[in-house]
Amino acid sequence: MLVLRRKIGEAVMIGGTIQVQILGIEGDQIKLGFIAPKDVQILREELYQGIVEENQAAKEQASQIQPDHILNLLKNFQR
Repeated sequence: MLVLRRKIGEAVMIGGTIQVQILGIEGDQIKLGFIAPKDVQILREELYQGIVEENQAAKEQASQIQPDHILNLLKNFQR
C-alpha cells in the first residue's frame, strides 16, 4: 500500500489518466474529487462490494437452474 500526505488542493495521478484531488477536510472526513475518463467507473467501496455480492448470488442462482427448465422457458417465450 502506498501512503501519501497531501494538502488541500494537491492531487495524485493514477496511471496517467486518473486524477484524485484533495478538496477539503470536514471534521474527520476528507473530501476528494476525481477526474477520470468516462469509461472508468468510480464507486465507493461499499457499493462495489454490494455489486460483487449481487453478481455472486446471481451466478449461484443461475447454476441451480436445470437445462430442461431453460429449454422450456425458451420454447414458451418463442410462442
